[in-house]
Amino acid sequence: MLAIKKQALASASRVLFRTNVLSGLAAGAARAYHSKLYKSSDEAIEGVKSGNTLLIGGFGLCGIPENLLKAIARRKDIQQLTAVSNNAGTADYGLGTLLQSRQIKRMVSSYVGENKEFSRQYLGGELEVELLPQGTIAERVRSGGAGIPAFYTLTGVGTQVETGGIPIKYNKEGEVVIASEPRETKVFNGRKYLMEEGIVGDFALVKAWKGDELGNLVFKYAASNFNAPMATAGKITIAEVEEIVPVGELKPNEIHISGIHVHRILKGETYEKRIEKLTLRRSAEEESELPEAMKQRIHIIKRAAREFQDGMYVNLGIGMPVLASNYIDPSITVHLQSENGILGMGPFPTAEEVDADLVNAGKESVTVLPGGTCFSSDVSFGMIRGNRLDMTILGGMQVSSRGDLSNWMVPRKMVKGMGGAMDLVSAPKSRVVVTMTHTSKDGSPKILQENTLPLTGVQCVDRIITDKCVFDVIPNKGLLLRELSYGQTVDSIRASTGCSFEVASDVAETY
Repeated sequence: MLAIKKQALASASRVLFRTNVLSGLAAGAARAYHSKLYKSSDEAIEGVKSGNTLLIGGFGLCGIPENLLKAIARRKDIQQLTAVSNNAGTADYGLGTLLQSRQIKRMVSSYVGENKEFSRQYLGGELEVELLPQGTIAERVRSGGAGIPAFYTLTGVGTQVETGGIPIKYNKEGEVVIASEPRETKVFNGRKYLMEEGIVGDFALVKAWKGDELGNLVFKYAASNFNAPMATAGKITIAEVEEIVPVGELKPNEIHISGIHVHRILKGETYEKRIEKLTLRRSAEEESELPEAMKQRIHIIKRAAREFQDGMYVNLGIGMPVLASNYIDPSITVHLQSENGILGMGPFPTAEEVDADLVNAGKESVTVLPGGTCFSSDVSFGMIRGNRLDMTILGGMQVSSRGDLSNWMVPRKMVKGMGGAMDLVSAPKSRVVVTMTHTSKDGSPKILQENTLPLTGVQCVDRIITDKCVFDVIPNKGLLLRELSYGQTVDSIRASTGCSFEVASDVAETY
């Protein structure tokens, strides 16, 4: 019994000592720590060499490590890089400058978009491009950082992501010389899944709003995007920040990335914080003066806005669909999600509301409504894959009578990349609505018996809304004509549609 009492007293003494030490620290006692602070971006990239794999944070130009990329561009001896990034900025800024200087051998991306130099080098056989779904990149990087070698996902099942054959490298004659490999598959609960491997980089280059000398990071608004997962997946992570704050100023519950992941940190020398697509809210008078093509898009999207129901969580795809945020019935609440890390997205801003750290998936300036939240890309796609969304509205190039969707590539001619579309249409409980013009510019139909372009998703579309009509996709049956746009008839729809369809008994002109 005496021995037990002595042990208890000793334990109490240790607890008391530890409590006093912690109290001293909390009271502001001096604490020695190893500083990770570097003086410049040139100094911070020491050790980066040719052939390295770099994980590059940011989304478009939002949250990109501007200064670190400039430092890499100044080092012309660094060549043959593999860059893992959602996209490559613009032709003249961000990661695009490393394309211009020919320092990149391979891009691992989800979206080429409007970067003409990116597209030109890829289609011209000068650059290897491994195109992957956006959510797959985010999860592969997150998994790599978490020590998970591989995982299974529904994203890409039934497409060339599964079967292989997506062009990675063309030759000068436009022939495919390197193509993607087929994925291993496995069935869980009656559904097929693809296996994807985790990604780890030699270096991760990320950008945050604030940080301290221990490497703790805080992001601002939607600039968390790919920065957060990539910060965890670099063998060496280098973070540039707008502001270095004293250790202890960042409260523990404010920190987004713990310093354990960050090896080097610096205050960025200068920041331009460009906005790729500065987009402002339009008045009704301004809408009336728009070109006919834009009026046609607005006509489609106003009808699409009728799909919203009170309390819905909805993702709006880039391009035409995102316009729907401006036409929500004010009597209902709709929570708009943007896959780059926003929930509670509002309309386009006024000139006074513009913030470079708030952009949507189309890289356009946006607002966030009261109660909205911002988070990283891996968290965003976890919401999508986890069936948290009630509906997604996407653009389309082609839709088949079975509801197959194509919207990311015209082989050898035009490459948008799949972006987040494959992830969005693979969520089995989310309603998928496609908005598009009924025909191409040459008058050829976009609604077909069979898609001729690479697939985004198989039998995934529930409703099609065009400038001419509304179709529902009925499983195992085909298309049902539900509504007509003003001035259209059943016969005019048959003449401009590339497959047969049934007509609802109550079909009428409604928009």
